[in-house]
Amino acid sequence: MGSKFKKIGKVIRRDSDLYLLLLPGVIWFLMFAYKPMIGLRTAFYDYNIFKGYSGSEFVGLENFKEFIMGPDFFRTVKNTLAISFWQILICFPVPIILAITITEMKNKFVSKLTQTATFLPHFISVVVVCGMVVNFLSPSTGVINLIIQKLGFDPVYFMVEPKYFIAIYTIMTLWQLAGFNAVVYIAALVGIDQSLYEAATVDGAGKWKRIKHITIPGIIPTVVVMFVLNIGKMVKVGYEAIILLYKPSTFETADVIATYAYRIGIENGNYGLATAVGFFEAIVALVLVVGANKISKKITETALW
Repeated sequence: MGSKFKKIGKVIRRDSDLYLLLLPGVIWFLMFAYKPMIGLRTAFYDYNIFKGYSGSEFVGLENFKEFIMGPDFFRTVKNTLAISFWQILICFPVPIILAITITEMKNKFVSKLTQTATFLPHFISVVVVCGMVVNFLSPSTGVINLIIQKLGFDPVYFMVEPKYFIAIYTIMTLWQLAGFNAVVYIAALVGIDQSLYEAATVDGAGKWKRIKHITIPGIIPTVVVMFVLNIGKMVKVGYEAIILLYKPSTFETADVIATYAYRIGIENGNYGLATAVGFFEAIVALVLVVGANKISKKITETALW
């Protein structure tokens, strides 16, 4: 046993610089990812912030029952899955197509310009992006409605019509994140052995055949890993942007599990129920990730674990 500890100590001393670089990340996860999990017990209490756990009534699974049996359960779950479906259907493949397009461009200046132009929106605050969306879609001064009126049609109140919300949110997310998400696939594309392309060109393969038989198979492992991670985020849609965009009139299609938990906890002060809703969301996300990983392992033989 003593020799094992000596070996471990020797390895730590040898790679001490690397462990020091790793330390801030470990501390961040312990403080902001694992320590808050202690608060999950709030889900089992009728929690009162002034009385604490000792003075609050333990209610077991009552908060979970209240959410699942409540009138808002079906609506929030349906909206969460609907928004996530369009996020995966549209926002997931577009960065892959963008990455392939950028790497296949012969003009390097245009390629770098395209990558920069699509990458920069990621660094714009979500508050600013949502403000831009509201201004662009304003029925009186918005650019979109000005064009609609010039074409002879009446202005459309996009932000108060439930049927437009999912489309607006999906397009906004795509614009903000497509370029940033493409970076992962560009890195994977750069790592493909260039001799494969040279051999394919010698054999007479055109651009589309090279993409089909070399490029796409070469990034499949990366695509699978990113897909599994995105499946885990299905129930954790960007609720910050939704809170900034939605209104009571659009709750029908905009109210998701995370925003419901926010309203119940922050606005109504029902911390036990809000924690139970968040706990339920995390359990569903875990099940989805494990399921997607198993399916991926069987179909493509590539998985996270």
